[in-house]
Amino acid sequence: MSFNAREGWNVQASLIAKRTHNPIRSIVENIVVEPNPEKQMIALSIGDPTTFGNLKPAREVIEAVQESVESQLYNGYAPSTGYEEARRAVAEYSSTDDLKVEAKDVILCSGCSCALDLCITALAREGQNILIPRPGFSIYRTLAEGLGITVRSYNLRPELGWEIDLDDLEAQIDESTAAILINNPSNPCGSVFSREHLLDILDVAAKYYVPIIADEIYEHMVFPGRRFHSLASLSSEVPILSCSGLTKRFLVPGWRMGWIIVHDRQNILDKEAHATLTYNYIAKIPGLKPIMPDGAMYMMVHIDLPSFPEFNTELEFVQRLLAEESVFCLPGQCFDYPSYMRLVITVPQDMLEEACLRIQDFCARHHVKNYLRNSINSVEIPY
Repeated sequence: MSFNAREGWNVQASLIAKRTHNPIRSIVENIVVEPNPEKQMIALSIGDPTTFGNLKPAREVIEAVQESVESQLYNGYAPSTGYEEARRAVAEYSSTDDLKVEAKDVILCSGCSCALDLCITALAREGQNILIPRPGFSIYRTLAEGLGITVRSYNLRPELGWEIDLDDLEAQIDESTAAILINNPSNPCGSVFSREHLLDILDVAAKYYVPIIADEIYEHMVFPGRRFHSLASLSSEVPILSCSGLTKRFLVPGWRMGWIIVHDRQNILDKEAHATLTYNYIAKIPGLKPIMPDGAMYMMVHIDLPSFPEFNTELEFVQRLLAEESVFCLPGQCFDYPSYMRLVITVPQDMLEEACLRIQDFCARHHVKNYLRNSINSVEIPY
């Protein structure tokens, strides 16, 4: 077999590489605004509970890893689905009275993102579509579109605590729909679906025979008074691939280990108190409307852009907030939901309060009332 000799290097990106786009990275990396050097930087943008050092993994977790490494039993190549004893432990830990899991049902992955990637790859092929929430975590779109899979977004309803708009969900389904992706508890919304709402979602999936990918990485980060229900525990009919891991629960996101969950031992996270504190501050700021979460690590805040006439988009708003107050929040564009910004609420309480006060000061300066007053004062009156 022969071919014409190449005359020089012509190395091109693959089709998958060209298709792959991470909107969070694109938006954040293109924010060239420098924080106010006179104020300490407070990043409410990073969904990493370890960022500030106030939340540390339990000593038992560290010791378990040390014991495993020192045993010299796990230095070779592991089975493709993970060690049997580890899968058995995940199965036992994930089982409930309503849902029995066996080791053969478990596949260990390099973090929950890898688990999601495998699920999408297993269920969908190029030319098909999957349904994802809007607002929703951007990695779903990044993974699917890189594989040539079309993404369709179904709306969440902020006025109903970010429940799924079931009519909109149903309207997105066609003969090419390979899977519905459900994120509960939600990133970025912090919502936790009720049992009744999950049953309604399952009814839609069963009606059209569409399997579900359940991103449940925040399943044990639920505030008192709310209860998390695993989708798989509510249906024996709908095929469900549930994704979780140790990253958030055991405060070790850098370990990249899919599967294990998070009880708030000794209330170390104090997430609900932080959410309430943040909500109470932000709710008093004219032009902003926070939506109280029920779990996870996030709060979505609506920005009434007409109240801030200097800004055309929420991206401009968060950029100026960073420049003037050194507080960084992710714009809603990162989650395909303009006019909102996402706050991370697991930072230390004193820093969270300081961030809220800075947001308050920023909004007061740029609110339409102050903007008009300054505009009138700047007009020169000829004599």
